[in-house]
Amino acid sequence: MNGLVLRTDDDGIATLTFNRPEQLNALSPSLFVELRAHLEAIAAAPDTTGCVVLTGAGRSFSAGNDIRAIQSGDRAPSARFQAETIDLLESMPQPVIASVKGHCYTGALEVALGCDLLIAGESARFADTHGKWAMTPTWGMSQRLPRRIGPLRAKMMMFTGTPVTGADAVAIGLANLCVPDAELEATVTSLARTMLANSWHTLRGDKRLVNEGQRYTAAEALEYERKTSPGAGPDMAERLKAFGSKQ
Repeated sequence: MNGLVLRTDDDGIATLTFNRPEQLNALSPSLFVELRAHLEAIAAAPDTTGCVVLTGAGRSFSAGNDIRAIQSGDRAPSARFQAETIDLLESMPQPVIASVKGHCYTGALEVALGCDLLIAGESARFADTHGKWAMTPTWGMSQRLPRRIGPLRAKMMMFTGTPVTGADAVAIGLANLCVPDAELEATVTSLARTMLANSWHTLRGDKRLVNEGQRYTAAEALEYERKTSPGAGPDMAERLKAFGSKQ
């Protein structure tokens, strides 16, 4: 199939697949352009797409930023295009699940950190290799990784570049689950279906409240919730009626 990022839709689940398996799905600027277009389209249709799965074709999620593509002249439309695309991934209304096997290095880890949930296969390896190339992060690593796993663990990953296994990713709070690779797709689909069985109105509200609340002190975040929580959804009456009919 053509395209650097493929989109498939299945009853409310949009799956976006990095499609450069021969290059271990390295994140070229052109790939980010396609990813942004898909994310913008999905974000604009929250009533038809309730959940997004982000994954990679072949044996890896992604080996990270494609330095060879940049050296060959491939350029993003703007200086902060990749970072802003990850910001969009994080802020779009639908929950996003990263489904990770194989490499998830540096830029790819920054992308995965923009997702709401992360399910790892047993082959998954997570690492920040900025130091290997005398680079420093600009796509969010220095902020999202410490917020996910704590500054102490984040500094260990960032300072050493040592890969973390899928099982260890769960132990340190980087991933939600680690399953055999052969079960990864089914596990992620089951998780997405469980989420979509709940009110999409609630899913969108919960995501916004949790994400935005991280910007404030606890007291400020409580006030933010009270002032901006969207309240009851249009499907509440139907859901309560269905519950009552089962009693």
